[in-house]
Amino acid sequence: MKNYDDIVSLSKEYGINAEYASDEFYPVFRAAAADSRILVLTDENTVRFGAPFAEKLKGYGLSAALYTIPEKEPVADEKTCALVSDKLDGCDYVLAVGAGTLNDIAKYTTFHAGKKCGVLATAASMDGFTSGVTPLIKKGFKITENAQTVSDILIDFDILCGAPKIMTGAGTGDILAKFCCLTDWKMSHFLNGESYNEEAASLMRVALDKCVGNIASIEQCGREGIDALLRALLISGYAMVIAGNSRPASGAEHHMSHFLEMDFLRRGERIPLHGVKVGLGTMVSLKMYKRIAFVPQDFPGKETVAALAESLPEPEWVAGVLSALGCPTRFSEIGVSRDTVRDMLFNCYKIRDRFTIMTLYNRYGLMKDAADELMEQFY
Repeated sequence: MKNYDDIVSLSKEYGINAEYASDEFYPVFRAAAADSRILVLTDENTVRFGAPFAEKLKGYGLSAALYTIPEKEPVADEKTCALVSDKLDGCDYVLAVGAGTLNDIAKYTTFHAGKKCGVLATAASMDGFTSGVTPLIKKGFKITENAQTVSDILIDFDILCGAPKIMTGAGTGDILAKFCCLTDWKMSHFLNGESYNEEAASLMRVALDKCVGNIASIEQCGREGIDALLRALLISGYAMVIAGNSRPASGAEHHMSHFLEMDFLRRGERIPLHGVKVGLGTMVSLKMYKRIAFVPQDFPGKETVAALAESLPEPEWVAGVLSALGCPTRFSEIGVSRDTVRDMLFNCYKIRDRFTIMTLYNRYGLMKDAADELMEQFY
């Protein structure tokens, strides 16, 4: 199996330079970008990291300019992408200084401009750093577009450990979700004969287990914990490449998140962090698995599903971790209605043609009896 611990070499296999800060100021990145005109892309929150970074590049003799999107929390939509695209003429390479949104904007705009990009990560908040696609909001809908894969991921623990705690919580929610999505995948393999990639699943599981082993450090935003979390977030992208799909990283918990995102978009309201919504969905999925052994109805594969559920953590444990990181643990805390969450329980499985615990509950009529219990615990 590929080596989880050597994230630099593992990343190199996929054409990505994952590089830690050092006294030599990212020498691999500097050497590769020596002849490039670099645009350092920030927003009003991350310019405090981007501005000195650009100056330091200049001090090493590199060509670097700074552009700051004039917002504290920009959205990856048509307007913002157009704004950034207009700044690309004088550069060959865009370095996003941020996490999810700025990375998405850089990957999308450089893809269409035929330029390279990278990211100086400012939070371990999501698992899209290594992906070749990006979520964008177009005409009021969230869609996935092809995008440039980053050439470099630059890692500075002084920055990552000081990120807002809820952003670390969002990244943690996205990783703890792997308990559920890996189980969804294995369940479908056993019950439906769906193809299952052991290499991808094992790589993701090892990364997940390392995070669980460092959970106390993650809760304190300590270096060891943030290192384990960031490695797992990067590996999530590589596992999807190995599998050829998003099965190692996304299951019913992500379908719940996507369902809620559409509700926020319909209402024209700002969407909560992806990992925050995924963390809530993870608790629901875990509860659904844990109660399988006690449902009175019989259905094909019930014993198999109950056996898979035995090794999963309790949803209350996940709630404790996320709460320690400042994340909400009930849907009512993120501004969605009771009716929307109930509708989610019965309909979010339709978002993708993918068999998950949510599909199973709705296919065999189990949700009718489970919904009130789930609403009571998680709304």
